[in-house]
Amino acid sequence: MADRQIVLDANILIRATLGARVRRLVERYAAEVEFFAPDDAFTGAHRYLPGLISKRQLDPNLAMDVLDRVSAVVHELPVPFYGAREASARARIEIRDPDDWPVVACALTLGCPVWTEDLDFFGCGVATWTTDRVELFLAEET
Repeated sequence: MADRQIVLDANILIRATLGARVRRLVERYAAEVEFFAPDDAFTGAHRYLPGLISKRQLDPNLAMDVLDRVSAVVHELPVPFYGAREASARARIEIRDPDDWPVVACALTLGCPVWTEDLDFFGCGVATWTTDRVELFLAEET
């Protein structure tokens, strides 16, 4: 079991699929850090990726293969795992974006930070890391 854990939101899953920086960070630290995402983050990534892939004129099969590779490293958490924290998570994020409650609930359940680029998470009482700073957390010595 890895020493550190972090929850990824759908935006980070999408960035890992379409870009190199996030994917490299996930792959580089997969042995030392456990990456998690709620099941709805994977659903969101699958929902938004086809439009983004088309807009960027990328090969859809290649992009989905990359998402599958990322999904092999990021543990998908089902609602029964984090659902007990729904009320607390909603109270923390509802005003900004109620659809993000599963990410907050996962972070509360695991007691770990969130990796996001979504400003809605800031101020919800859960530590957040953005891609430009997350390597400080990922590389920490424990």
